[in-house]
Amino acid sequence: MNSVDREQHTREIIHSIRRIVQAGEHYSKELEKTFGVSTPQLACIQVLHEQGSLPLSKIAKQIMVNSSTVTGIIDRLEKKDLVTRVRDPHDRRMITIELTNRGTKLAENAPPLIPQGIMQGLKSLPEEDFNKVVYGLHKLASLLDTAVEELSLHR
Repeated sequence: MNSVDREQHTREIIHSIRRIVQAGEHYSKELEKTFGVSTPQLACIQVLHEQGSLPLSKIAKQIMVNSSTVTGIIDRLEKKDLVTRVRDPHDRRMITIELTNRGTKLAENAPPLIPQGIMQGLKSLPEEDFNKVVYGLHKLASLLDTAVEELSLHR
């Protein structure tokens, strides 16, 4: 592949990344309009529905955000009466997050975080194509991690 083709393919990759980000933002906006919660809020609700009450740190780990971010998400969910904070009666320093009845109903009726069309499309890929997607995305994620690390060195 010559340098002109490689440059063109690189631009196509960047364009595809932007399309993916925009599609995710659009899905999140539709989720907010329809169900009154954002994608990260729904992720918290689904984790709590699947695993039961959890401390903030475990929710953060499950949805791959830091604890300070999940604190804000839980604050907003609590204001919407979808979750509640519960102190451990034996150790008052320990607080777990539980779904309220409203939160449970939302978890049972909300759409999946990943649209069914994407799941079906990935399932229907031939194994070789599926493995190429997995490999390419892992490689891209690694490149993005490196870029973030480089940027943080400039602070």
